[in-house]
Amino acid sequence: LHTDRKHHHQHYLHLYYWVKLLSLSFLVVPHFSLPGGYEEYSSSRAAGMNGNGPTKLVDPLEDPVPGVGTYEDFNTIDWVREKSKDRDRHREITNKSRQSTVALLHSVSDAFSGWLLMLLVGLMSGALAGGIDIAAHWLTDMKGGVCLIGFWFNHEHCCWTSNETTFQERDRCPQWQSWAELITGTSEGAFAYIVNYLMYIFWALLFSFLAVTLVRAFAPYACGSGIPEIKTILSGFIIRGYLGKWTLIIKTITLVLAVSSGLSLGKEGPLVHVACCCANILCHLFTKYRKNEAKRREVLSAAAAVGVSVAFGAPIGGVLFSLEEVSYYFPLKTLWRSFFAALVAAFTLRSINPFGNSRLVLFYVEFHAPWHLVELAPFILLGIFGGLWGALFIRANIAWCRRRKSTRLGHYPVIEVLVVAALTAVLAFPNSYTRMSGAELISELFNDCSLLDSSQLCGYKQVCSDRPAGKGLYTALWQLALALVFKMLITVITFGMKVPSGLFIPSMLAYYNHDWFIFKGWCSPGADCITPGLYAMVGAAACLGGVTRMTVSLVVIMFELTGGLEYIVPLMAATMTSKWVADAFGREGIYEAHIRLNGYPFLEPKEEFEHSSLTVDVMRPRRSDPALAVLTQEGMTVGEVEALVESTHYSGFPVVVSKESQRLVGFALRRDLLISIDNARKRQEGIVSASQVVFTEHAPSQAPDAPPPLRLRGIMDLSPFTVTDHTPMDITVDIFRKLGLRQCLVTHNGRLLGIITKKDILKHMAQIANRDPDSILFN
Repeated sequence: LHTDRKHHHQHYLHLYYWVKLLSLSFLVVPHFSLPGGYEEYSSSRAAGMNGNGPTKLVDPLEDPVPGVGTYEDFNTIDWVREKSKDRDRHREITNKSRQSTVALLHSVSDAFSGWLLMLLVGLMSGALAGGIDIAAHWLTDMKGGVCLIGFWFNHEHCCWTSNETTFQERDRCPQWQSWAELITGTSEGAFAYIVNYLMYIFWALLFSFLAVTLVRAFAPYACGSGIPEIKTILSGFIIRGYLGKWTLIIKTITLVLAVSSGLSLGKEGPLVHVACCCANILCHLFTKYRKNEAKRREVLSAAAAVGVSVAFGAPIGGVLFSLEEVSYYFPLKTLWRSFFAALVAAFTLRSINPFGNSRLVLFYVEFHAPWHLVELAPFILLGIFGGLWGALFIRANIAWCRRRKSTRLGHYPVIEVLVVAALTAVLAFPNSYTRMSGAELISELFNDCSLLDSSQLCGYKQVCSDRPAGKGLYTALWQLALALVFKMLITVITFGMKVPSGLFIPSMLAYYNHDWFIFKGWCSPGADCITPGLYAMVGAAACLGGVTRMTVSLVVIMFELTGGLEYIVPLMAATMTSKWVADAFGREGIYEAHIRLNGYPFLEPKEEFEHSSLTVDVMRPRRSDPALAVLTQEGMTVGEVEALVESTHYSGFPVVVSKESQRLVGFALRRDLLISIDNARKRQEGIVSASQVVFTEHAPSQAPDAPPPLRLRGIMDLSPFTVTDHTPMDITVDIFRKLGLRQCLVTHNGRLLGIITKKDILKHMAQIANRDPDSILFN
């Protein structure tokens, strides 16, 4: 078996060579003098939109789109307007396609462009994920030693070429030497242990320092998980540069470094960010996605599915994750394209085969032993533990992140990362479970021990032993318990630092003895009827479900990881139990909690509005506020319109019949007003400040010597969304969520009373929940 595997993967060693050289070339980036700086993302700074946000490299791909200056940074797009533009564009292409063959071909290419874009997103994301996996595996092993026949080989691939390797000692070969063997010439003794210990700490500090330095210098948005920001962007918010070219490059490099440093984090969340960056960049190749923000967000929803597909090797689970967790608008067409893109990405990653096991992830397992009805009790107990852990983790992590923001700790991200990395390395090295990477630990705990003979169990595989008197077993259990406590505590501090970080999936271990009285009735003598790896898998799903509050997508992801349909019921029982228990302490998952912590304007679709307030209680202006700024359909001059626009910062103005009647006619956007006035003056049509602005179909009569009027009826929205003053706020909130509105006008018998914006709704909900409304980013 070992010989066949060596020959099967000989061609793969050459791929490793080039990937390692590419990774080394990435590490040379800091030596170039590139402009850039770092400032912590500030909600108050973003709310002011004064241009003092995080400094980033100027990139043409990050220019305002669609068009130049359509939406400002930290603003919300107009979903209805974007969809209307796309319908008009599609109608125009359809009408032209009936006139000529060229137009017909253009129509076909326009319809096919969406599928081509999905193909490119899947290929690019899968290739990047494969490179990240290969490079991270190599750098992680570098902390323990080096391959003498080629430094670009990791530990496993170095020993593939050795004839001395056996199954029992597959990690030992003359070609791989630890740092103690290279420096002292021996691998035994206290001095050799200290040398390996110090080298482990050195590499961990070096990798973490490079990661936080690159993020600080070149791409501040490359830190963190990225999923809270992706959810906010998919809801229509503009964060310029968050999905740009530099963010993709730096996120890819620093994700490898952060995972390799040994920090308690994962690459699952950041891979969603990486896939969305790929989609955003590739959107610029197609006009209909480059110039329409709503269409672009459909692509980003599919990219989120691609990220989960390459992170867990679960294409179907990725589609459900995008639908359940991150997407704000998910039409049926996006569902099909998400599935296609996730399939392409999984195929690409499978072709690269980064782990050499013909699987998409390192911890893929196949369980075949059936589970018994009595085991539902421990499965539910695991769900209860996962829910309690999830609620505790969210509260502790948010408290720590809030402390980081409110104290001087947040001003020293490099020092914080180095201290946490040093603490992690010092405490992790003595324990074999914490020393290995998170993916390797999960892989070992997920193993089906029944497939291995006890004579084949070596090293940390003593967790599979079924001898209760074995000294190695109790040592393994003690080390595993310490690893669980250590991972729990250090993850609270690590998640949210200024490096790419995803959530580590805590794993559980179940030990059994078939001679116990509880198993005697339904276990054959000497048979292994309990699968400890199954309990580890259910425990991991319960903990992850308690933290993220995922349900359907999480069960499907775990099902695709195991390939066992018979374990759907245990997974469902544990996942739902963990969600119910965690929801008892608060309905927010970790991503929603970070969205609220950062002050992003996000209307959570899962959150219910259970108050009896009316729109008249929330709208502006209030009784003590000045009158609403409006335009009249006749009677205003160009100068008066310009003065009104300059004296306010509103994105648009209601148009009424007159200031006396306040009968609503329509709504005009600020940008359209300025562009129309500027274009009219450039065309030299005699438009001056005294020219009358007309929103009616026919211009009113005026003096013969008066300047020509400026007709602006074409830019006015004749059907703005309106609600009455007695509409319940829960209905208004649903309208804003499902239609993606920026504002909605409030009327009474056709008479304009006020306006409700997304800002007003968020502020009202914050006041109801006794939160600080000043921490919310308003558009």
